[in-house]
Amino acid sequence: MDKGNCSTLTGFIFLGITNNSGMKVTLFATILVIYLINLLANLGMIILIRMDSQLHTPMYFFLSHLSFCDLCYSTAIGPKMLVDLFAKNKSIPIVGCALQFLVFCTFADSECLLLAVMAFDRYKAISNPLLYTANMSTRVCSLLMAGVYLVGIVDASVNTVLTFRLCFCGSNEINHFFCDVLPLLLLSCSDTQVNELVIFTVFGFIELITLSGLFVSYCYIILAVIKIHSAEGRFKAFSTCTSHLTAVAIFQGTLLFMYFRPSSSYSLDQDKIISLFYSLVIPMLNPLIYSLRNKDVKEALKNLKSKKRFL
Repeated sequence: MDKGNCSTLTGFIFLGITNNSGMKVTLFATILVIYLINLLANLGMIILIRMDSQLHTPMYFFLSHLSFCDLCYSTAIGPKMLVDLFAKNKSIPIVGCALQFLVFCTFADSECLLLAVMAFDRYKAISNPLLYTANMSTRVCSLLMAGVYLVGIVDASVNTVLTFRLCFCGSNEINHFFCDVLPLLLLSCSDTQVNELVIFTVFGFIELITLSGLFVSYCYIILAVIKIHSAEGRFKAFSTCTSHLTAVAIFQGTLLFMYFRPSSSYSLDQDKIISLFYSLVIPMLNPLIYSLRNKDVKEALKNLKSKKRFL
């Protein structure tokens, strides 16, 4: 491919979620509410964990980073999507597209691995609660998070470089509402076999590590719970994992369906709905799942309200 044909491209144009003008107001209101809940819930979770000393434990350390990842990758997409719903010109510069792609991939990959780390943390808490804080020290937690972000940044950087070195010499219209990898590959007139191989290999490797980590951790968790003699103790131990299992099932189920379904079943319209779900709805659900089913978070909120009354 003659690289000279690619030099005139300065940006892309999103076709957006829908062209139906009658749906735009309803869609805008719905997405705005979802994004605002997402923003307030995740920011609130981070601030609450920072402020309440009782939540300064490894579990909540990882939970605050989960909220941070949700906040980052949803913000990379949400505001632009809301503006584009009523904008006549839904364009984005190629640098902006690459940056959006990089941020989204970095934090989506990081969240994927973080869920496995959180399962390992639950195993350590249940299997040996007396040594939990020693085994999951501040240094260990920081190293685990550094590893999570490092893998996310490396994978996102590789995919960003490989994607934006492709030749886009035809149409610059992306049939999507953000710069995702699959619509960009469909738009390219270059050979995308290397990109597809890298995506399948690297993302498959991340998924393999994540799912293996989750499976092994929960196998050990189940064995540890079985050894607890009282039924009340077993219920209490396993109930600490229900929020995490719910978050894992929603996030991993969506990703596996999105990127590992047969190519014959791929549909851009269906892809938009799924992308909307994992880019905005899941980040909104995560803090709600953890706060509504968590006694410590509820207690911290009560304490915060009590403090405000005395101010």
